[in-house]
Amino acid sequence: MSILAPVAALLLGATFLLAGNGLQTTLLPIRAELEAFSAVSIGVMGSAYYLGFVGGCLLTNRIVKRVGHIRVFAAMVCGASAVPLLHVLVVDTVVWWVLRAITGFCIASLFLVIESWLNEKATNRTRGTIFSIYTTLNYAAITVGQLLIILYDPTLFPLYAIASVLVSVAAIPVALTSATAPAPLAEVKVRPLHLFRISPVGMVGCAAIGICNGSFWSLGPAYGVGIGLSSPEIAIFMSVTVIGGALSGWPAGRISDRVDRRIVMVVGSTLAAMIGLALFLATGHMPEAIAPLAFAFGAFSFPIYALSVAHVNDHITTESFVEVTGGLLLVNGISAVIGPLLASAAIDYAGPEALFLFTASIYLLLTLFILLRMRVRAAPPDEQRADFVVVADSVASSTRSLDPRIEEEAEREMAETGGAEEPLAEAGVPQEEGTAAKPENN
Repeated sequence: MSILAPVAALLLGATFLLAGNGLQTTLLPIRAELEAFSAVSIGVMGSAYYLGFVGGCLLTNRIVKRVGHIRVFAAMVCGASAVPLLHVLVVDTVVWWVLRAITGFCIASLFLVIESWLNEKATNRTRGTIFSIYTTLNYAAITVGQLLIILYDPTLFPLYAIASVLVSVAAIPVALTSATAPAPLAEVKVRPLHLFRISPVGMVGCAAIGICNGSFWSLGPAYGVGIGLSSPEIAIFMSVTVIGGALSGWPAGRISDRVDRRIVMVVGSTLAAMIGLALFLATGHMPEAIAPLAFAFGAFSFPIYALSVAHVNDHITTESFVEVTGGLLLVNGISAVIGPLLASAAIDYAGPEALFLFTASIYLLLTLFILLRMRVRAAPPDEQRADFVVVADSVASSTRSLDPRIEEEAEREMAETGGAEEPLAEAGVPQEEGTAAKPENN
């Protein structure tokens, strides 16, 4: 309890925020489907959210530098709280696209501010524990938020009011925290070719997960409506997928610490492709199989993002861990913008079940790419491999600034340089977010 005491208020605020966002993620595609929005329109709505999310990741630091963390947090809470109410007041395709982009921007900004505060309160000794709890809360809060949809009719006002209230309540514990304003957020460079040169498998894996998970979060609820599931059944369908991913992340990571991570990624992507195909075939024929297959889909697909990040980290030499991990976060988010557009076109052509035929195709292509790369490049030696850390998909929250590997990199650099630290003004990052050199990849 002593570990959690300094960050309890911040974790509570993040939990309310995630629950409110999780409710909207399920509620809005259901309402859009009930309002007869086209599949492409719902896909654009999902892409707009991720476009706003990426924009928030890129621009929040500049806004914070101009007006400070407190004002940014207050402004973004107001925006994120107002938007759910506007959805129910104005039911229009184009308006909803704009509103989802605003929500994505606000949510990304709020997470970055909260996580920078958490990072300020965490110490080297407590960072790993806090990160694990925070990642678990990510999954739990999203699941609870999705299940709230069973309380009321998605076409009525109460669910939108609940989403607004949850986001508003998230501000209370954060606003009352005694934590001092954290250091400025680190700016992230996006250099796709640079990331690809470091680890083609890691970058492509992050991109594939962005495409597939962006499609799932954006169109999964609409898929449920399209195949005739009730609101409670859709809530269960979405929730069991998240639960499957939450339960499988740690064992997948432990296995990947002992073997070539790419083998675990191949197994996961292959099984995710097979389960996606099974969901495609079961739709309309075996409705009782939908929920178990969704659980298995989440269990095999969700860990691929964390495995991809870990694989890239295994190959870092003199690159900044913060830059690389932040770059992968943005690659994942940009891919999530593209995914719903492609998936919605497939649904418009072949029906709602085409969502999982689309994801199966992406995971199959990922499998083939990894197998090709395994023939070209050997796995890094054991002494170069970093320990696996469970990282939630970036479209839920960034979970970047708390990653305990950042501290490990900073400590390793200090050991190699005799304890000298680069001045913060020259480093351009908060002191908690150091960089490190790792052995050259052979």
